[in-house]
Amino acid sequence: MHSLEAEPTPTPQSGVAEDTELQRTVLLAGVDLASLLGHRDQLIADLESQHPGVVFHSRDEVLTLRGPALEVRAAEEVVREILELARRSGTVSRRDVSEVTRMVHEGNGPTAAQVLSEPILTVRGRAVRPQTAGQRAYINAIDANTIVFGVGPAGTGKTYLAMAKAVQALQRREVSKIILTRPAVEAGERLGYLPGTLEEKIDPYLRPLFDAVGAMMDPDLVPKLLASGTIEVAPLAYMRGRTLNEAFVILDEAQNTTPEQMKMFLTRLGYGSKMVVTGDATQVDLPAAVSGLRVVRRILKDVEDIHFAELSSDDIVRHSLVGRIVDAYQAYDETKEARTQ
Repeated sequence: MHSLEAEPTPTPQSGVAEDTELQRTVLLAGVDLASLLGHRDQLIADLESQHPGVVFHSRDEVLTLRGPALEVRAAEEVVREILELARRSGTVSRRDVSEVTRMVHEGNGPTAAQVLSEPILTVRGRAVRPQTAGQRAYINAIDANTIVFGVGPAGTGKTYLAMAKAVQALQRREVSKIILTRPAVEAGERLGYLPGTLEEKIDPYLRPLFDAVGAMMDPDLVPKLLASGTIEVAPLAYMRGRTLNEAFVILDEAQNTTPEQMKMFLTRLGYGSKMVVTGDATQVDLPAAVSGLRVVRRILKDVEDIHFAELSSDDIVRHSLVGRIVDAYQAYDETKEARTQ
């Protein structure tokens, strides 16, 4: 087991004031140094952007941190967590640096490395794992409950992580099939008049689910599993009248269900099955009806073995600008709602 070598951290009791300049050295041992630091020492640049008061300098396997004592200690803890994460998972992304920094500064719960390192599964040599504390809580909720609602803005990994858990459950033979479904509702467009069969008209709604399956499994295996019914992708309307036993069932885009459709879907639950319902209550495309996703929480909030996982802009793993866009829209909506009251 590798150890992290560093100088003992002075404490306020030892006579070092928090605004006194402090220099610390950390040995970058037990990792692929070139992979950790990245192209042109990208890791150093990311650390400097997260800790502007601290000067970072790397030489060989030694990283030196210099700056105000309080900031240096916080930055050193971030570096320790990043090293441990790299040792556990093999890689560290730029997103990991910002998330580890945020978690260290919040300073509650398990360590960042513990939260972020455990993979759900490995696809073509790439580990699929939560990248934020909110995503890890979502994954833990799926493990602990029969029905989980993953609610949050675009880019928070709601469907992606649910799909990873479904594939994991299938590989472990905890279920015998995966069922993916979503309501066929136009997002402002009218596709009904396009030429083609019913299947061709429905395909655009289901394409994201097919893409999710392809991202999680060997591409050569997916057609065979679809043909055998081990994986089923179908519109929500096709669920009516069925009992879904020994299945991992994912309902995507649930904000576009009516309350009646939501009830219909949830009551399909059979023995040995698990359901994950994902959606963004701020992106409802229903022309006039009330969203079933908005109503269901009030109805089922006290029912045992059902969990509502809330993801936020902090959990968005797309371009950093997406999080700021989501926050700006939320602030706008809150202001507009306040004016109407």
